[in-house]
Amino acid sequence: MLQLGVHFVFSFLASAAYAIITNVPRRSLYACGLSGASGWMVYWISSQIGANAALGSLLGALSVAAVSFIFSKTLKLPVTIFNIPGMVPLVPGGLAYQAVRNLVNGNYQTAIYSAVQAIMIAGAIALGLVLSEVLNHNIRNFREKRDITSLLRQKEEQQDD
Repeated sequence: MLQLGVHFVFSFLASAAYAIITNVPRRSLYACGLSGASGWMVYWISSQIGANAALGSLLGALSVAAVSFIFSKTLKLPVTIFNIPGMVPLVPGGLAYQAVRNLVNGNYQTAIYSAVQAIMIAGAIALGLVLSEVLNHNIRNFREKRDITSLLRQKEEQQDD
């Protein structure tokens, strides 16, 4: 349980610190931290139950995107203010560093394996963002069409009376 809290706190701090560096509005700092912490917690929990890093990153990115969408609606700010700092804990920087380090040291097999892993994780993060955006767009379109349809029905009922 302590390990869960440590992961939450440090992922929150990493996201909030990156948000400070990128000059997001002050009122959104906590939300940026929570966005990153939610993505990292989903990633970490999925890795603890046996999922590979790419699947965990995909699920984490979906979580960050969903939480970012909620915060953007509640705080009336663009979703990218929460998405970008929220993805910071998921970025495979250490793995990319190991790939380059092994490449320089001549460990080509290990370097290729690490590079492929880093690319797969980065692709999973991008796929998670794209899937979330497509889903949000479809939900928005459905709501708009439903609202237009209900307005047209009300208009027709008023004309019939």
